Amino acid sequence: MKHFCDIKQLDAHQLNALFELADTISKTPVSETKTWHHGKTAMGLFFENSTRTLMSFQLAAQRLGMDFSALNVAHSSTQKGETLKDTLLTLEAMGVDTFIVRHNENHIQEQMAEWLTSDAKIINAGDGTHQHPTQGLLDLYTIRSHKPNLASLKVSIIGDIKHSRVAGSLIDGLATLGNQNTWIHAPAPCLPESSRAQVAESMEQALTDADVVVMLRIQKERIQHLDTAVLNHWHENFGLNSNNIQWAKSDAIVMHPGPMNRGIEIESAVADGAQSVIWQQVKNGVLMRQAIMHHLLTQDPQGN
Repeated sequence: MKHFCDIKQLDAHQLNALFELADTISKTPVSETKTWHHGKTAMGLFFENSTRTLMSFQLAAQRLGMDFSALNVAHSSTQKGETLKDTLLTLEAMGVDTFIVRHNENHIQEQMAEWLTSDAKIINAGDGTHQHPTQGLLDLYTIRSHKPNLASLKVSIIGDIKHSRVAGSLIDGLATLGNQNTWIHAPAPCLPESSRAQVAESMEQALTDADVVVMLRIQKERIQHLDTAVLNHWHENFGLNSNNIQWAKSDAIVMHPGPMNRGIEIESAVADGAQSVIWQQVKNGVLMRQAIMHHLLTQDPQGN
């Protein structure tokens, strides 16, 4: 694997190897990991807004000893008409080792990987509504840390599934690890045309006996048409609260990739409650991004 653009690139063995690598990194002093890739460079190319993903990649790179820069797209030559390909090749010529790319176009990272002429790596930090593979990794790793037998769990993903690249990556990763009890629940306009997950007809069906509950943000920037009444009653019909969480197992964990819209997708009492692992997800994001970057940078040029 030379680049990381889609979680479906990884089989179960590779996923577990990355989780074990993250375990190792978590036990290794930062003073040591900072020697692993000293002198290498990483650059964030974020054509969409981000806080968690951009900052966690920056910290991950720095904890591996890398120099990190982020292109300010609003003030870059792309605003003067420069093509994405020319921007990438310009930065490649400056000696960047790893490009971390977020873009609103599906599959663009695969195209960018084909444009490169060096051994530089491309990591997908989110492409349109398609994939967010490092978020998928950190979500799986977070679940694994609480409930190691992922194949046996009921995982319920609730919210704007259709427009969520987070949901896509998590569903794919769970399927790779043998889980056949993943459920999704959303209003009809926010359900995908097809999914590897089962569709729940109600919050009760989605939540009953769930081991893991993943709440998602409404992707208003990607939704073309959604009835105002659906939005106005989202929390009432599709939000997680102190009452309906009781349908889930008593030891169920609650997740959200952020940013959270409190009082819409999730009640604050649940987001900050004992079952919530939301802040652990954030912490694990740095760790798993360290793991994937270290993995890519320690392979031979052919990605072996």
